[in-house]
Amino acid sequence: MQTSQCGGLILAGGAGRRSGGRDKGLLDWQGRPLVAWVSERLRHQTCHLQISCNRNLATYAGYADRVFSDRRPGFQGPLAGLEAVPSDPAAEFLLVVPCDTPDLPLDLAARLHRALAAQPDSCDLAYATANGQHHYLHTLLRRRCLASLPGYLAGGGRSVRGWHAQLRCVSVEFADAGSAFDNHNEILTQA
Repeated sequence: MQTSQCGGLILAGGAGRRSGGRDKGLLDWQGRPLVAWVSERLRHQTCHLQISCNRNLATYAGYADRVFSDRRPGFQGPLAGLEAVPSDPAAEFLLVVPCDTPDLPLDLAARLHRALAAQPDSCDLAYATANGQHHYLHTLLRRRCLASLPGYLAGGGRSVRGWHAQLRCVSVEFADAGSAFDNHNEILTQA
């Protein structure tokens, strides 16, 4: 896959309930905000980078080509951020990750794309698994599957796993990734 075919999206629109209301993407990790690490990891894997955030837009703008907020009020979860992603007819794929996993594999997009390319007409989305854990928010999707999100959300759906269950998905094992998908906002708030 060429990077020109793949847009990037960092999800940073949460209310920060598990981090005491703090904006988790801006939590400091090794001297920089978590989002800075994630942005750096995605830049070379995508043609442009966007961040979905519902506060601190000016700060997040320094880490992406574009920032935007949910269309739905009240911090309705990561799928609300994904639903609000601006259209991009040039990029067939969208690489989606949360803002609090700073050790992402540098070949995340390529490995997820290989799984999609192996099933070009029968698969909409590939997501990462590692160490027996499913990482549903570390995904590469064909943009066409975003059309199902408004209906899913309008029907009360909020679960990423539940949305995936309505799509044709493949999981991709990252056995060599170690802690690449660890959620650092939980680590930082427990320290």
